[in-house]
Amino acid sequence: MSKRTKTLLLMTLPALILFVLFNTIPLITGAFYSFTNYRGYGSYDFVGFRNFIDLFQDSRVGKSYLFTFKYAIAGTILVNVLSLLIAMGLNSKIKFKSTLRGMYFLPNILGGLVVGYIFSFIFTYIIPTVAQSLHIDFLSSSILASEKWAWVGVLIVGVWQTVAMNTIIYISGLQTIPADIYEASSIDGAGKWYTFRKLTLPLLLPFISTNLILSTKNMLMVFDQIMSLTKGGPAQSTESISYLIYKNGMDGGQFGFQSANAVVFFIVIVAISVIQLLITNKKEEQL
Repeated sequence: MSKRTKTLLLMTLPALILFVLFNTIPLITGAFYSFTNYRGYGSYDFVGFRNFIDLFQDSRVGKSYLFTFKYAIAGTILVNVLSLLIAMGLNSKIKFKSTLRGMYFLPNILGGLVVGYIFSFIFTYIIPTVAQSLHIDFLSSSILASEKWAWVGVLIVGVWQTVAMNTIIYISGLQTIPADIYEASSIDGAGKWYTFRKLTLPLLLPFISTNLILSTKNMLMVFDQIMSLTKGGPAQSTESISYLIYKNGMDGGQFGFQSANAVVFFIVIVAISVIQLLITNKKEEQL
């Protein structure tokens, strides 16, 4: 074994050990407990597939899946539309371009819980106070206290924080498009909308594919925003799958049952990601 190979192995080994300890082993352990009635403490018995069968009969689990998918669909669309618009603006010929890019990336640096608590204060105190002074009845009380609209507050925070990373990826994609293409399009008399639809979007498709998969996964796994904003309320109207697994698995004595829930959720996320990848790859091949 050469000295270079030994060096590379030594550099890779710590990351591999951490990955196995904090990813692979917990995944295997959770899959094991999903076939038991383990409560998180004490003894347990094997129950086979009973936990998985009970999942499809639990109305709370079904409600959490509906909320999670609604949140993920709305969030993925908003994140990618806003990210692309911001990226195109930041990629144009404007002053302080680098400074603005750094400012737009700032939300991604902040922790999800910190951002959630800040927005919780804004939604609970600042917005209602301003709305009352302006006599706007709709916003005179906290949006987080409404069963109908609390998810919108969570969505706003999630989108605000997720847009940052997607914007950077779209900027990278826009910079790979040769300027000659736009010059040729302009000479041929193509308008901005036609150029965007026929040139920019097709050439950005690999980056759109990456952003769709990343944003969908992040939206499906929403946890920090719910933990800091609503804690699943009011009346469990904003309870996501991740939060339900954490809450009832750790505090509710349903460790085995929620482990089964986590296994199913993992399969769902992988399946959605694979389907997205197949669809976008097919589009790329057609182009």
